[in-house]
Amino acid sequence: MKRQAKRRWPWRRLLLVMGIAHLVGLASSLDAMMSSRTSQGAVAWIVSLNTLPYVAVPAYWVFGRARFQGYVSARRDEDSALGQALADKLAELRAHGVSAAHADKHLVGVEQLAKLPFLGGNRVELLIDGEQTFESLFAGIEAAERYLLVQFYIVRADEVGLALQARLIEKARAGVEVFFLYDEIGSYALPGPYLQALEEAGIRVHRFHSTRGPGNRFQLNFRNHRKIVVADGERAWVGGLNVGNEYLHGHPRIGPWRDTHLLIEGPAALALQLVFLEDWHWATEELPELPWSPVVPSHHGTPVLILPTGPADRFETASMMIQQAIHASHERIWISSPYFVPDEGVLSMLKLAALSGVDVRVLIPERPDNPLTYFAAYAFLDSLLEAGVKVYRYEEGFLHGKAFLVDDIGAAVGTVNLDNRSFRLNFEVTALVMDPSFAEEVESMFEADFARARQMQLEEIGGQPLWHRVAARAAYLFAPVL
Repeated sequence: MKRQAKRRWPWRRLLLVMGIAHLVGLASSLDAMMSSRTSQGAVAWIVSLNTLPYVAVPAYWVFGRARFQGYVSARRDEDSALGQALADKLAELRAHGVSAAHADKHLVGVEQLAKLPFLGGNRVELLIDGEQTFESLFAGIEAAERYLLVQFYIVRADEVGLALQARLIEKARAGVEVFFLYDEIGSYALPGPYLQALEEAGIRVHRFHSTRGPGNRFQLNFRNHRKIVVADGERAWVGGLNVGNEYLHGHPRIGPWRDTHLLIEGPAALALQLVFLEDWHWATEELPELPWSPVVPSHHGTPVLILPTGPADRFETASMMIQQAIHASHERIWISSPYFVPDEGVLSMLKLAALSGVDVRVLIPERPDNPLTYFAAYAFLDSLLEAGVKVYRYEEGFLHGKAFLVDDIGAAVGTVNLDNRSFRLNFEVTALVMDPSFAEEVESMFEADFARARQMQLEEIGGQPLWHRVAARAAYLFAPVL
């Protein structure tokens, strides 16, 4: 009898462990039901947490959170130093606001999302690809006299990364105050000696630290995807380019890198400074004392709205911004994005605009760097094409630029991709420029890209082999979760 009891005991332990796992899975599924931002995501997590809790529970607590709670608390605490500082700076910037009616009444909602007005008195310069961007950026760094704010999602210790490092070290040794912020996930391969050299030159270096705080200890899903550089509060750069050789010289596997960045001079540069300040405070619990007196370039009055978005927002700000831009279009809405798996709201708005006679065009890569998003797009492209949306696949390398054009009144350049990660999990930022001459430049950029792209036809969706269609549907099921 004793031998039989001993033989049964391992099975009892196994059953006990399985029971505990399913109880934890049930509890986690309740959390997913209450906190997931989409019904699709909630259903996907609930099913997996209750059927395969041994795998799904760890995955959920690493990848499944919908809100970056520590950042939310820091932002909403009106009595905190950050809350007071933001209120003071916002008040100063609002003095340079211009009426949204200057552009289009439908864009008033975007101002409410940004909690900032369109700021007038700016000069903007469209920067196409790495050569223009790094030439402008490095010249701006070298010209800085007081301080530099530098923030990137990816920084590599390669030729381009070392060129940035050398310039920042030179400015720091010349007495310029330099702040360097990087994302710990995106720049996971950045070696310690690279950062140490910056620190030894007197540069203040910090990672964004998305796992900071007891509730975020195992959370790897939130990323700071912003790319911001501010020089003396007078000039700022924002857009799709990170710091690495591929952004200048192309990628060995997928070819030349097609990207878009933007230089802003004027009050809107301080709006980007405000975005950096909020991220810096989360990383360091410090508030740098920076000047806030805008320098307005002579003979320039371009209205610019800076819209930061992220998982600490009360609303799904990035998705709502895109939907508002589509709604505001009367003649055309052209969009470029390297990753195109939008939510149902954006998909519906794109279809409705096309059915209403708006020229709706979406530019995506032919050669992707992410197989999941590539296959997922095939699950819904047929419905877009049937509605009259024109989908172009860029063929001369990898398209990484994030931009959109609304009629002939304005355009935007930023860091937002049209996918769940950018809409709900990443900290992003967009610069919306309401100026016909700038819109004309962006139009020329898009037309050059369309000339290097092929337009998709509905027949090619249905003509894909069975394995391709199955892979597309499977990848699309993961889209709300990843």
